[in-house]
Amino acid sequence: MSNPQQLRYSKEHEWLSAAEDGVSTVGITEHAANALGDVVYVELPEVGKEITAGETCGELESTKSVSDLYAPVNGEIVEINEDVVADPSLVNSAPFEGGWLFKVKISGEPGELLSADEYAAFIQS
Repeated sequence: MSNPQQLRYSKEHEWLSAAEDGVSTVGITEHAANALGDVVYVELPEVGKEITAGETCGELESTKSVSDLYAPVNGEIVEINEDVVADPSLVNSAPFEGGWLFKVKISGEPGELLSADEYAAFIQS
């Protein structure tokens, strides 16, 4: 399993892209997608909602369990991935590409996010 080097990762297994014009894309990691099993339902925050790093902002339901989705940063939701709402299996089949979840306009500096190598070490421990 390879975690893209250009992304940053939370200890709750979300990834965050580098900001473009203050907006970053958020998804869950391949590790999290594999642990969840087949994702069958995705509940994402509404566009315009303010999210707070470390707090729940959505939910992923799989054939195995229901898992909270945590905000990796503070900010405002500016877009959700309608494709993943219509076809939640994208979270499993393409967690770093088509399976992204939402875009957030970041307010302030991102908190404690890990590099790809740090995240790989974290999930091994």
